[in-house]
Amino acid sequence: MNSYDYLLDLAIILLSTKVFGLLTRRVRMPQVVGALLAGLILGPACFGVLEQTEFIKQTSEIGVIVLMFCAGLETDIDELKRSGKASFIIALLGVIVPLFGGCGVAAMFNGPGMLEASSNASAMLQNFFIGVILTATSVSISVETLKEMGKLNTKAGNAILGAAIIDDVLGIIALTIITSLADSSVNVWIVLLKIVGFFVFVGLGGYLIHLLFERWVRGYERDLQRFVIVAFVICLVFSYCAEKFFGVADITGAFFAGLIITKTTHTNYIARRFGILSYIFLSPVFFANIGLQVELPHMSAMIVLFAVLLSIVAVLTKIIGCGIGAKLCRFSNQDCIRVGMGMISRGEVALIVASKGNSMGLISPNILGPVIIVVVVTTIVSPILLKLTFQDKKKAPEYIENDLAKQLGIMTDEGERDKNRFVKRKKKEKTKR
Repeated sequence: MNSYDYLLDLAIILLSTKVFGLLTRRVRMPQVVGALLAGLILGPACFGVLEQTEFIKQTSEIGVIVLMFCAGLETDIDELKRSGKASFIIALLGVIVPLFGGCGVAAMFNGPGMLEASSNASAMLQNFFIGVILTATSVSISVETLKEMGKLNTKAGNAILGAAIIDDVLGIIALTIITSLADSSVNVWIVLLKIVGFFVFVGLGGYLIHLLFERWVRGYERDLQRFVIVAFVICLVFSYCAEKFFGVADITGAFFAGLIITKTTHTNYIARRFGILSYIFLSPVFFANIGLQVELPHMSAMIVLFAVLLSIVAVLTKIIGCGIGAKLCRFSNQDCIRVGMGMISRGEVALIVASKGNSMGLISPNILGPVIIVVVVTTIVSPILLKLTFQDKKKAPEYIENDLAKQLGIMTDEGERDKNRFVKRKKKEKTKR
């Protein structure tokens, strides 16, 4: 008998993420925080109304792919090229500092009665693997926050995007080196060769696809929907090839697919159509799914203390590492802070790395609880701090309008109220004159 429970699950997710999003927006927080809280509160960690099903998991994966594809479509390539060197330095320090920070915290607790090492790995290897977990960056949270504020194409926004992509590659290298020490079947050089092959594939294949796509769409004004479909096919193919053949994250392939299509004829039309799809369906499912994955196991007082300290180190090391990297590249102090805040979120990336370590016996099972807490804390804290750094304290905005709502021609409730107050104030000033 067929089950239609997934329809009810979708309805609950879409309604709850919107309601919580509006509530968080009332207190000047990004709506993505509300979506995350909706999944957390309705999931196994709290009330258990919803649970992660295979359908929600797969839909969530498509959601993050489309989100990163949209980020690529909206990225200013010229600005991204200018920030290329800076992004590499930011990503490098954003990996090194958390790596040693996490290793140091793990070393403090690694002992009898605290964090005993796994039977398949030495204490030192477990310490370094915990550090590798902290090197991860989930850029999707920051991308959604930057899009919501209309700051994706700023200097700091492009640096965050570029650094996060490079961070993903450096994280893969670090993970491969650590796992190769415990598993002789993993060859570091083959993995590095695959990563190089991926960028060759993106460079050559992307250039040809860009030329063919531009020649096809130029001067064609009828039946534009076909371009949206072909663009989505390119996105999915690049995502598949990245994971299947090169061992690189599918979201990295999706981002580069967006870069390939950007600056072609009708790019704005394509971006608007994907924006609608992401806004009303895919993004809410993706962010709610992060909360649904949280299942806090029974933890001792020592494990809880370790989780708290690990969360603090996870936040500070990204801010310090990425902030120093931005400063070395002569970013302003404010942009340095923005870049650091934008790289805090670990999201599903840290969970994947931790699950990999647990399955290979590189970390003990009681590490998963603290990692989940780190993911929840950094995922919620990052968009809040990122938005605070972009607020102009000198001059309040005349009215606020969600960036995606601008594209769709929809005014947010808060934006409508602020706009009405602004219009009334101007009428009063004109009457007085």
